[in-house]
Parts: sequence; C-alpha cells; structure tokens
Amino acid sequence: MADIARAAGVTAPSLYRHFADKQALLYAAVLAGVDDLQTCTDTALAAADGDSEAFIAAMCGSMARRQNASTLWRWTGTYLTSEQNREVVQGTRAVLRQWAELLFADRDLLDWEQRQLVWTLLSVVGSLSVHRARLSSAQSVLELTAAAVRLVALTPSDAIPLRVPPHVDVPGDDRRSEILDAAARLFSERGYGPVTVDEIGAAVGITGPSVYKHFPSKATILIEIGRRSGARLEVGVIAAYSAGSDDTERLALMVDSYVGAITSMPDLSVSFNNASALADDPSSRELLDIQRRYVRRWSTLMTSIHEIGDAEAAVAVHAALSIVNDAVRVRRGTERPGLPRTDGVSDAGSVGVVTRSTCTRTPHDHPRLATVTP
Repeated sequence: MADIARAAGVTAPSLYRHFADKQALLYAAVLAGVDDLQTCTDTALAAADGDSEAFIAAMCGSMARRQNASTLWRWTGTYLTSEQNREVVQGTRAVLRQWAELLFADRDLLDWEQRQLVWTLLSVVGSLSVHRARLSSAQSVLELTAAAVRLVALTPSDAIPLRVPPHVDVPGDDRRSEILDAAARLFSERGYGPVTVDEIGAAVGITGPSVYKHFPSKATILIEIGRRSGARLEVGVIAAYSAGSDDTERLALMVDSYVGAITSMPDLSVSFNNASALADDPSSRELLDIQRRYVRRWSTLMTSIHEIGDAEAAVAVHAALSIVNDAVRVRRGTERPGLPRTDGVSDAGSVGVVTRSTCTRTPHDHPRLATVTP
C-alpha cells in the first residue's frame, strides 16, 4: 500500500481512508476495469450503428489503448474471493451479452455457442497486453480485427475432436516429482504467494524442512515447474514434427498438443500466472526464454505456411494462445471431462479443438483464428 500511495502522490494514511486494505483496492481496480469494458462497449455500439465488423474494429482499438484493464482481468482472479470473482464475472457477462446480441443477430447459434464465441473474442481483443507487438499500434489492431471477424463467423458445435499424443512423463526423482505436482496444484488454486513450504510438504506427507532437502527454496520449486512444463511442450513439438506431413499439419498438431497439455495439468498455467514472483530471480530469464522459443515454433510455421512477416505471425499466435490460456485461467468449463476431447471448432475444413485452426490466411486476408470453448 505504501508503494501504491507513493506512485499516486498521496500519503499511506490518506489511501487507507478510501480503501481498507490492498485486497479492497485490488477488487475496486478490477471492477473499474469491468466498468471501462462497459464504457468501451457502449461507445463502440453507438459508433458501429449495427455493423458487426465496425463494432469489432472499435473494440480492438479500445482494448489496445487500455491494456492495463486486460492485464488485471487476466492475472488477479486467484487473489480475489469467490464472491468478488462472481461479481466480476457477472459484470463481464452482462457486457458480453451485448456483444452477442449484435454479432449473432442473424445467425442460428445455440446459447452456449454464443457465450463461447464472445468470451473467446474478449481474449483476442485483449491479447496485445500479453506481449510486445513489433508492429505499429494501428497495424496490430488491423491484424486483431481481421482475426476477430473470422473468429465470430465460426460454429463451435462443428468441432472435430482434439488429437493429443499419449502423455509422456518427464523423467525425474519420484519424491521431487511429487513435490512439484503438489506445489503446482496449490499454486494453481491459491497463487504462489500465499502457499507456504510447510503446506507443500504436508500435501505429500512430509514436513516443510524436508522439502528443503529436495529444493533450496519455494522459488526454485516454481522454476522447476516452469522447466518441466517447457520440457513437456517440447515433447509435443517433437511429436508434431514426427507425425505431421507438412507445416500446416505440424502447426495443427502443435495446437492440439498445447491444448491437451494445459487442460490436463496445472504446470503451464502456474508458470504463466506466477512469473512476476520471479522478477528478481536470475532464473526468470531462463523461463522467459523457454516460453519465447515455444512461441517461435508456432510463428515459424505460420510464416512458412502463409509467407508473412514474423511480426504479423506473432500477433496472431499470441492471440490464439491467449484464447486457450484465458479459458484455463478463469476455469470456464475446464472442469468438464470432455473439454480436451470434444470442445472446439471447425473452419472451412481446417478443423481443430479449441485452437486447431490457430491462424490461417486466405490470399488477400489477415490471420484467421479458431476459437476456444471456455
């Protein structure tokens, strides 16, 4: 709170006159983000005058200028109470219903399909907040708009099942693996900060001090979770290159393996969601490099398939990854046993679950994204 007061140019006591504690301030900030989303929606609806593509373009532009709101929505749910999260979700749903009323007025889509498409669209229009775009702001918005227009034209019930290679365990000491599994589960449920080493030990039937025989610190545990998730992603890459007959097929298989991995274990989400906890740790650079190398795998295939630049491919790839990551992060539907198996879309014969047709292009068009089923 002292840091926030200093950044705001006020004293800490004056800050407490407005907010009881940091939790209350966080909640107010997230609600302000929902209010801002409503304001952007009202403005875009008025400007679009019933034109769905104009509305999408306006929302992409607005969210590109308001990346802090997208960041709060993505990263803070773990730290809010169930009641607070419920109110945030209810407010967001109310906004997204307005999106659906315009975008699907002339389509015969089921309610669940409309909900999935607009939640997915929210991920896409806010995806510039998760990476540094190497295009100008205007060009990035054009790329996102084209992708979003393609996305809302999809039909989720046309999905063809996910193709996920058999699970391969990453070799490791059994006790260390047990500790990593338990820590990943606890970090996923409560966030990295609140979980103690004693709690991690208790989850595997040992004391907290015994955990230190395997890992020197809690930060090391988080780093190892990141390394393990990176190794599993590489297994998916190897399988895709082995089974795929060309780059289009390889990209589709990599999409499937990513969705299968992130929906079947908490490691990937834990690594993404808690990266800020390692900001001052030298190993954070290593984990960032692992993530960047993996994203580059997708981008390389994109540029090969469509003969586009790295920057254009990066915007589309990050938008597609945001779809999947957000669906798992906010736990929309991930408890359903069929999520990795049945959810997804079909797009003009190029099919996929969740993000199978991650980014396809027609000769004179921008990237086209498949959708997630959050």
